Amino acid sequence: MNQEYMKTRKILPLVLSMSLPMVISMAVNALYNIVDSYFVAKISEDAMTALALVFPVQNLVNAIVIGFAIGINARVAFYLGAKEEKMADESASVGLLLNLIHGLVLALLCSAIMPSFLRMFTGDTQVIALACTYSTRVFAFAPVIGLELAYEKIFQAVGRMKVSMICMMLGCVTNIILDPVMIFGLGPVPKLGIAGAAYATGIGQCVTLAGYLLFYFARPMHVKVNVANMKTTGNVMKNIYTIGIPATLNLALPSIQVSALNAILAPFPGSYILVLGVYYKLQTFIYLTANGIVQGIRPLVGYNYGAGEYDRVKKIAHTSMGLIALVMVMGMAISCAIPQQLMGLFTTSRTTMEIGGAALRIISFGFVVSSVSVTFSGVLEGLGKGMPSLLISLARYIVVMLPVSFVLSRLLQALGVWYGFAVTEYIVAVLSYYIYKFHMRDIKG
Repeated sequence: MNQEYMKTRKILPLVLSMSLPMVISMAVNALYNIVDSYFVAKISEDAMTALALVFPVQNLVNAIVIGFAIGINARVAFYLGAKEEKMADESASVGLLLNLIHGLVLALLCSAIMPSFLRMFTGDTQVIALACTYSTRVFAFAPVIGLELAYEKIFQAVGRMKVSMICMMLGCVTNIILDPVMIFGLGPVPKLGIAGAAYATGIGQCVTLAGYLLFYFARPMHVKVNVANMKTTGNVMKNIYTIGIPATLNLALPSIQVSALNAILAPFPGSYILVLGVYYKLQTFIYLTANGIVQGIRPLVGYNYGAGEYDRVKKIAHTSMGLIALVMVMGMAISCAIPQQLMGLFTTSRTTMEIGGAALRIISFGFVVSSVSVTFSGVLEGLGKGMPSLLISLARYIVVMLPVSFVLSRLLQALGVWYGFAVTEYIVAVLSYYIYKFHMRDIKG
C-alpha cells in the first residue's frame, strides 16, 4: 500500500480521513466504558466503588501496553516516510513480541499486588472482595491486550484506520452485549455479578484481536510481521523504548493521579471517592474522542517528519488542535447542561448526584483549554520526542495538579479538588505551549 498520500493530500481532509475512524471507535469505546459501569452500578454501590478503586491499576496496565505500542507506531511511520521498509518490518515484529511479554508479566504482577493495594484505600471487606473478584479476572486478559494494541498501532502506522475502527468496534459491541448477559444471567448463562463484567471485557478484547488477525492474513498490509524479523539487533528495541517508555509514563500518570486524589478525598464522606470514579468514566467519552484525533495524526506527523515535510507537520498540529477544541466545547456544554442526569446513570443516591453534578460542572470549565496540552503532547510523540510529551503530562497530572488540588481542598473542602482540575488545565496550557515551541525550533518551514 502506498503511503504517499500522507504528504500530498490537503491537510484538513487528510486529518479528518485519518482521525474520523479513530474518533468513531474511541466514541464507541467510551460508550462501552459508560455502559459497563452502568450495569456494574446496578449490582450495588459497593460494586461501583470497587470498580473505581481497581481503575488506577487497570489504567496502568493499559498505559504500559498502549505506551509501548505508541513507540511501535512512531518508529514504523517514521521508517515508512524515510523509505526504510526493512526497519519498519523489524520494528513491528520486535514490538509485537515485546508487548506480548509485557502483557504476561503484568497479568501475574497486578493480580498479586491487588489485595494490598486495595487495603491502602478502604477497610470495607465487601468492597475489597468485589474488587479482587473483578481484577483477577480482568488482568488475566492482559497478554491479549498487549497483542491487540500492538496490531492496532501497526495498522494505524500504515494508514489503515478503518481496520482499527472496525476491530475496536467489534470488541466494544461484543462487550456491551455480553455485560447484561453475564452480570445478571440471561438464558443459559449463569448470573456472575461483577465477575461477569470482567469476563465480558476480556472476551471483547479477544474478539478485537481476532479481527486484527483476520484482516492481517486476509488483506496483508505493507508492513510484515514475522519471526525472522524478530531476530534483530538491540537498536530496534532501543528506538522503540525511547518513545515507548515516556509514552507509557505519560499514560500511566492518570493512575497515579487518581490514587493520590483518592487519598486527598479520603477524609471526606465516601461518596466523594465514588464521584471521582464516576467522573473518570464520564470524561472518557470526551477525552477518548479527542484521543481518536491524536491517534489519527500521530502517523501523519511521523511520516511527514521522516519525509522532511516540516511545514506540513506544523499545519497538521494546528488543524488537529481546532478539531480537538471543538470536541471539548461540546463536552463542556453537555456537562454544564445535564450534570446530575449524567451522574444519575451510576447512582440512585440524590446526595451523590448533587455532589457529582457540582463536580462535573466545575471540572468542565477546563475542558476547552486542555485541547492545547492534549494536541501538543500527541504531536511531540509523533515526532519521536517522548520526553517533552512526558513533561507536559507530568505537569498536567502530577506536578501541578496534585499540589493545587491539595491546597484548594484545605481551603474549599472537597470542592477544592474539583476546582483543581480546571485551574491545572489553564496553567498547563501555557506551559505546554512553550515546551512545544522550544522543541519545534529545529523543525524548519
